[in-house]
Amino acid sequence: MAIERTLAMIKPDCVKKGVIGETLRVAEEAGLTPIAIKRTRFSRQQAEGFYAVHRERPFFGDLTAFMSEGPVVLIVFEGEDAIATWRRLLGATNPIEADEGTLRKRFGTNIERNGFHGSDAPETAAFEISYLFAGLEVHP
Repeated sequence: MAIERTLAMIKPDCVKKGVIGETLRVAEEAGLTPIAIKRTRFSRQQAEGFYAVHRERPFFGDLTAFMSEGPVVLIVFEGEDAIATWRRLLGATNPIEADEGTLRKRFGTNIERNGFHGSDAPETAAFEISYLFAGLEVHP
């Protein structure tokens, strides 16, 4: 097993629901260590930059509007197989299809407002972390 970093994001719907502490508790109990945390609000332009990989998809406009409608909490987790661990804790993208007990099943509303984001690969995690955090903000 490898020590990895992953970007975790609590999206505006779940920030509004007040599940920040519960999210951190679940992650820490699974062996993930938060090494950077901040609360911010994306401008539409920042959301478009973050989700640029989806620019040609039909949901891009709705996604970037949603992501800029309220504050988000950004977290860098570090731990053994952090990417797979965080994604397992999240559950399927669509909360209806997510396993019982996963964060999306517990707190997500639908596929568009699923509450959370997690990097899907080491390269994605590296891009996302560097896009959202300055080097001095990450403390291993």
